[in-house]
Amino acid sequence: MERLAQYESLLLKWQRSINLVAKSTLDQLWQRHMLDSAQLANLAPDSARCWIDLGSGGGFPGLVIAILLRDRPGFRMHLVESDQRKGIFMREVIRETGAPAEVHTARIENFARETDLKPDVVSARALAAMDRIIEWAHPLFGPETIGLFLKGQGLEDELTSARKGWIFEETVIPSLSDPSGSVLQLRGLHGADR
Repeated sequence: MERLAQYESLLLKWQRSINLVAKSTLDQLWQRHMLDSAQLANLAPDSARCWIDLGSGGGFPGLVIAILLRDRPGFRMHLVESDQRKGIFMREVIRETGAPAEVHTARIENFARETDLKPDVVSARALAAMDRIIEWAHPLFGPETIGLFLKGQGLEDELTSARKGWIFEETVIPSLSDPSGSVLQLRGLHGADR
């Protein structure tokens, strides 16, 4: 909790000059951002060591998870964010909290195509529609990779659209932080033509 409080303090300080989260959500930071992100830590396998968070923005959910799993041996969070200012902010949080994380300042599609990392988990929050997320993330998926995606209303329509080009097994888990939200867990992702 102390490290999450450090994160909160840094976010509130940096928020004055960089839009890290919607200003309208600042008074609900713990519910809307911290808890929303933290719920993913319990949905990942205990064996997960390499986690890639796409479009990390102000660090949600990736930094929260890295702080929570800080003491897991060999754990490393990879935060992918194209905005350099947000990357600098996340590096400061990592330095202050000792979170086992690394920031990759790159566009998601370039990072996914060029990295040698083989993640156990890929995550994203408030990034894009599922068909777009899957398009970006699919190069990262191996046979055992799990996707954990925080989604709001309209998920069924997004899944219908995504199934036109992709095959996957999904589990929809009710969100702990938002009654209208859910966590989409994906496994076995591959193109529909394979």
